[in-house]
Amino acid sequence: MLGDKPLSFDEVVGILRRRMWWILIPMLISPVIGYLISLKLKPRYTSQALVLVEQQKVPDKFVTPVITEQLNVRLATMQEQILSRTRLQPIIDRFGLFRERIGKVPNEELVEELRKAVNVSPIRGDAANRGGLPGFYISFTSDNPRLAQQVCAEILAMFMQENLKLREQRAQGTTDFLSNQLELAKSKLDESDAKLADFKKKFMGQLPSDEPRNIQMLNTLTQQLGAANQGMEAARQKKALQESVLAQNISNWQMTQNSSGSGNPVDLQRQIEAVQARLIELQGRYTEDHPDVIRAKNQLEALKKQLDQPRSAPPKGPTQHLNEPPEIAQVRVALRMTEEDIRVRTADQQRLQREISNVQGRLQLSPTVEEQYKAVTRDYDNSLQFYNELLTKRTQSEMATNLEKQQQGEQFRVMDPPNLPEVPTYPNRPAFAGGGLGLGLMLGLGLAVLLELRTSAFRTEGDVEFYLRLPVLALMPMVGPSQEAKTGSAGRLRFLQRLRRKQPERQEVGA
Repeated sequence: MLGDKPLSFDEVVGILRRRMWWILIPMLISPVIGYLISLKLKPRYTSQALVLVEQQKVPDKFVTPVITEQLNVRLATMQEQILSRTRLQPIIDRFGLFRERIGKVPNEELVEELRKAVNVSPIRGDAANRGGLPGFYISFTSDNPRLAQQVCAEILAMFMQENLKLREQRAQGTTDFLSNQLELAKSKLDESDAKLADFKKKFMGQLPSDEPRNIQMLNTLTQQLGAANQGMEAARQKKALQESVLAQNISNWQMTQNSSGSGNPVDLQRQIEAVQARLIELQGRYTEDHPDVIRAKNQLEALKKQLDQPRSAPPKGPTQHLNEPPEIAQVRVALRMTEEDIRVRTADQQRLQREISNVQGRLQLSPTVEEQYKAVTRDYDNSLQFYNELLTKRTQSEMATNLEKQQQGEQFRVMDPPNLPEVPTYPNRPAFAGGGLGLGLMLGLGLAVLLELRTSAFRTEGDVEFYLRLPVLALMPMVGPSQEAKTGSAGRLRFLQRLRRKQPERQEVGA
């Protein structure tokens, strides 16, 4: 009997010996039953294909791929699309799957059963741990091996086509999106360019880039104005000299005319006084050897001679200039040219002063214009930079799209095509037999424990002392051939040893 008493190893061995057949019989029968059950189950065959992932043939540094999501994410998306009802229903109709059940159960249940029969499992490895995916398996299970191979090949072809279609669509979608954004960026760039052109047109010559030129122009104009002032002063001195020469020539000519005709003594006296005054002025400015001084002296002597012989005065009026000698006419022409030069120089001075004022005004407005120019150019530079970035990205996207269309990007390569299964994957008869063995062992041990719990016999003196809590005074061994046959000499020896260990206890109780 079993209870709260702890069992020793010898007692456990004794229980196993007593209940050996209760344990062995279920262990031997259960594997046979499990194997027979596996023979009754309908076999199912699994066809499997191995697909490897080939990376882009053109290096990434030349053509940057536009599809950057992980393959496992894209594979999960493709799996949901391919295993949808709209994609699986044509497969059921084409291959005649579940023919005996069509019309008896809803189509949704058949599609769900077909979805469960398809298994997509990625290859696990170092690349998968680093975020990549070297490949994946596609398998399909059916009760017909040929049908399992055909459906697996169909699912594999759907994955191959869906991958190419998905990559091309996403690449083309990226290119179209960048093209639309590029058009918007171009319109904004044109607006900024027009604003910048209007600003430059409005503030022409006042832009920050024109400031060095304006400073240089101001310096040049200042130098030109200084040169014009010097030229004006020289022209004025030349005019004064020409007027003096003209007056002297006219005086000499008049004296000559007076000397050749009747002259008025009073006029001659005035001329002499004028010549004397001019001579004194010239002697104060020049030396005695100066031509003007010598000419004035000669003129004074000629007038004094005429005073001694009075003559008639030369005719006066408009005809006077007609009778003048060529020397006086030449001086008059030179004087008119000098006056014209002075007029031109005066206009030039006024022009230079106006230009200097304009340049100075530009330089004074330059800081204000510079702030406005920075605001306009900042918007233009940002628009231009954004446009160039989009243009570069669209060019790269177009190259990546062409790469996908030419099937030079990342692709699926079938390493192992769907096989024709020869051995069913279900039921696994050795697994069924092994499961029956384990189940039989558990059943036999359970029966042995149950029988031990239901018996009330005391097997050893320890059982008596544990359950009755009384000492054993004496043991009466069974004598007879049956006992000896059961226990044998080894059993008798163990029984006598236990009896000797109990004798001191019995003597203490008798005393």
